[in-house]
Amino acid sequence: MNKRWGTAAGGIALILAAAPAFAQADPNVDGLNIFFPNPGTAVQPENLSTTLTMFVLLTALTLAPAFLVMTTSFTRIIVVLGFLRQAMATQQSPPNQVLIGLALFLTLFIMMPTYTQVYQQAIVPYTDETHEEYPISQAEALERGMEPVREFLFRHTRTKDLALFVRMAQLDPPQTPADIPTHVLVPAFVISELRVAFQIGFLIYIPFLIIDMVVASTLMAMGMMMLPPVFVSLPFKIIMFVLADGWYLIVGELVNSYQ
Repeated sequence: MNKRWGTAAGGIALILAAAPAFAQADPNVDGLNIFFPNPGTAVQPENLSTTLTMFVLLTALTLAPAFLVMTTSFTRIIVVLGFLRQAMATQQSPPNQVLIGLALFLTLFIMMPTYTQVYQQAIVPYTDETHEEYPISQAEALERGMEPVREFLFRHTRTKDLALFVRMAQLDPPQTPADIPTHVLVPAFVISELRVAFQIGFLIYIPFLIIDMVVASTLMAMGMMMLPPVFVSLPFKIIMFVLADGWYLIVGELVNSYQ
């Protein structure tokens, strides 16, 4: 007990000894008040601008993963791969890291033509001084960059799903795709992707379900009701998937569905 009190007292003494040094230090580093917030310096225009810039950047970094996931083919791919693993009943094989990594690289492969257009139409004119249209404003670069992305979203969004969100947003009937805001287009695209992914998942489940039914019926006919059917059906599922070259078929169909 005495040792604990001695350690605590030593820590308090160290903090008190360091307090004058912190008090004399400059609290502002690059316009950001780190040690002791000072309202007087925060209202200065240059400090306020830096603070708002940092806030916007942190907010963008927080929302970037969700934006990239919800506006690409990642949703369909990862849902289909999840259905495949559940249908095979292989528990955690392949592990989540492998499935997510495969989904990310397939997404990059599928989205590469779209991102190439974004780079050529928006990023190059905005950053390359040798480009004939340099310089363009940030707003114009953002608008140009969203055009290929919106084209991809429109191409893979059902009209019915798009009409649902247009109606819920209480917008006037759009005459052209440009009349539909991006915040209406993205959720319509997501539910369209989920619908297609569930349809593919249903088709994946059928052959594995047939194997489960055959194995369960055979075990029941043999009087081996205490033996879990999954123990017997799992090897048959794996060998059937391998002989059918399942990864080749599933990955090929997923990529071709976006062509």
